[in-house]
Amino acid sequence: MSDIRLLTAEGIRDFVDISINAYPGFKINTEEGRQRLIDRLTEAQEHIPVLHLYGLYRDEQLVGGMRLHDFRMNMLGVEIGVGGVGMVAVDLLHKKEHVAKELLAFFLQYYRQKGAPLALLYPFRPDFYYAMGFGYSTKFSQYRFRPAALHRSASKVHVRFLTAEDKDALMDCYNRYQTATHGMIVRYPPEWDGWFTNLGLERRLVGYVRDGCVEGYILFNFKARPVESALRNDLVIKEFVVNNREALGALLAFLSSQADQVDRIVLTTADESFHHLLSDPRNEVETIIPSVYHESNVQGVGLMARVLDVPGIFRALAGHDFNGQNLRLRLTVRDSFLPENDGSVVIAFQNGRATLPESGSFDVEMTLDVAEFSSLLMGAVDFQHLYAYNLAEISDPAAVPVVNRLFAAPKPICLTDF
Repeated sequence: MSDIRLLTAEGIRDFVDISINAYPGFKINTEEGRQRLIDRLTEAQEHIPVLHLYGLYRDEQLVGGMRLHDFRMNMLGVEIGVGGVGMVAVDLLHKKEHVAKELLAFFLQYYRQKGAPLALLYPFRPDFYYAMGFGYSTKFSQYRFRPAALHRSASKVHVRFLTAEDKDALMDCYNRYQTATHGMIVRYPPEWDGWFTNLGLERRLVGYVRDGCVEGYILFNFKARPVESALRNDLVIKEFVVNNREALGALLAFLSSQADQVDRIVLTTADESFHHLLSDPRNEVETIIPSVYHESNVQGVGLMARVLDVPGIFRALAGHDFNGQNLRLRLTVRDSFLPENDGSVVIAFQNGRATLPESGSFDVEMTLDVAEFSSLLMGAVDFQHLYAYNLAEISDPAAVPVVNRLFAAPKPICLTDF
């Protein structure tokens, strides 16, 4: 029988050993590296109240574990509590024994009981988590373009390197972007400390600064080109945030000016229109897609979201305007993995505001699985497509345009790794 509980210092040491095997990409192959990870996780467990390491024990032996995150997120302009899970790891000797499934079931119940109506994760296998009710969020694109391809019309006179002295201004810049952007997660001051470790060596940080205010920034590093001159590098952008068009223009001018040293700029972004900023958007592989479409970027699915409490999430979004629509909707969500979330609820939308009447009639009924509902509510997909794909049903097809407008929202953006 399984027992899932908070990890002690001894449990963290065992969890690190399991994690090193589960994630060879960590490249921890020395005792010093192992001890650093133990120290980092122990410090986090003891001093970061929004982070929790849990382990699954069988016969008092640790066979798997995970890291839980108490997040605050901008959802459709409303700050809500969200549960996140990462670092899910299973002992190599206990694979295919439902360890990960039990950990995830605990995770969902944990945050539902805490009142968080939404859960987030980055999937090691999307199909595994889709089967548990997680829906796809926004796809991200990776561009690899030459610096000279950027349209350069702005001055970079206000662009400079940022240091630890700029930490407060940098946090303010991020916070303004976070409060204005659906899907962005709140960051706390300790999370920024690592940004300034080995700054100028492992990573660089430049910002657009006017009157002491950071209006945009780029965190990046250099990566040597394979089998080429040591003088040629790629500039790999880790995070790019701007709060106005002046900051964007100046930071793009900075990137464009790196052509003598940089071969390709590598940018991962959710911006579906980014290629319009490039005079030559072709990817470095120069693949031609028939008939004549030049490969400009590669795309990937990543962050997945899951509604844990259907009535609860509408209560949490009481301050959101569902686009001024008026409709009484009977929403039926199928959820086999979390049965208490399975069922129907009537939602009354009046001038875009949602309330949950105790009973009463409804105008239309919508039925879909929790994964698709989660993607719909997040704005990652619209109802019109779900209906066309036979992934959602509606009692009156004439109401499809109304329901489509009801749930229309910008696609979410999340820059937090966990």
